[in-house]
Amino acid sequence: MPGIYISYPFCAQKCSFCNFASGVFPRALELEYVTALQNEIAAHEWQWTPDTLYLGGGTPSQIAPDEIPKLLSSIPGRPSWKEATMESAPGTLTAAKVEAWREAGINRVSLGVQSFDTAELSRTGRKHDASIVAADCALLRDAGIENINLDLIAGLPGQTLQSWNRSLDWIERLAPPHVSVYLFEVDEDSRLGFEILQGGDRYGAAAVPSGDLMADFYEIAIERLSRMGIHRYEISNFARTGLESHHNLKYWLLLPYAGFGADAHSFDGVNRFGNVETAQEYVERARAGKSPRSESTLANLDQERFFVGLRLLRGIEPRREEWVRFAEPIQRFVKQGLLETDGRLLRLTGTGVLLSNEVFQEFVSS
Repeated sequence: MPGIYISYPFCAQKCSFCNFASGVFPRALELEYVTALQNEIAAHEWQWTPDTLYLGGGTPSQIAPDEIPKLLSSIPGRPSWKEATMESAPGTLTAAKVEAWREAGINRVSLGVQSFDTAELSRTGRKHDASIVAADCALLRDAGIENINLDLIAGLPGQTLQSWNRSLDWIERLAPPHVSVYLFEVDEDSRLGFEILQGGDRYGAAAVPSGDLMADFYEIAIERLSRMGIHRYEISNFARTGLESHHNLKYWLLLPYAGFGADAHSFDGVNRFGNVETAQEYVERARAGKSPRSESTLANLDQERFFVGLRLLRGIEPRREEWVRFAEPIQRFVKQGLLETDGRLLRLTGTGVLLSNEVFQEFVSS
């Protein structure tokens, strides 16, 4: 079954590590964006009934509680969605909001914790601390939302083995069913990444851990989460059995989904579509009565199956012609210990996961 993604690129503050098209914008733009978003969803011609929904951002948890039912009311399938996720920033939850989410069909919440270390959080611009995350988890569970994901980032400025293990201690204490662990990516789209590339020291750039230390953090997370019963099923995602993200699995399995809002993307099984990137341009298109869509491309499913499907730890099952077409890189990576075969399956090894971008690039260019 297909899924729905709704983009809400508004935040209370722009974190230094963030490379998404989100940020702090005028309140008037935010209100107009909500109206434009409602109209885009209402105008959509539904060819199917979605079974998953994901509100991402940005910080969609800052949407007013009474706006959530309006936003979701024209999407078919409610209240029987298999999974409906709200991304949230710790400290933005209230009992009224959570109750409104639950009544609107939200049954999963993803908290962008990133770290439980106060010093690490303050360097990035985050305002919460461990106690706020614990209170948010308790608030969700009291409202009957048990399916909680907590995000962590390995590689924040000043992060050490000791502070990383303290964050994992908190994960063990709070016992979420799902955890995401992302390695900090150095690129020019985040303030911190740009500062590192420029050789500067703002935002704690000089204190970012080495690549080897980040890899150590990741390996420690794999081992400790596994002992908690939270097992890796995708490069950055870990879950208790049966509680993997149904929505995100659609991306990795190349299943259809429809995206709404600024910088949202859609896939119908054949073509990929993208909306304009910024909230300002999205609203301007709505004012002019124009479609927010800015691009449409034919999907290259042969290539995508490798660089998306191989993210899953279970791997992929190449077709006979793909074993022949990609014989040279497959054999080379198997010899290097980055890929392994198991009958008809091909998957990344533990080492291959850490060098996955290098592996994926080979299949894209082959």
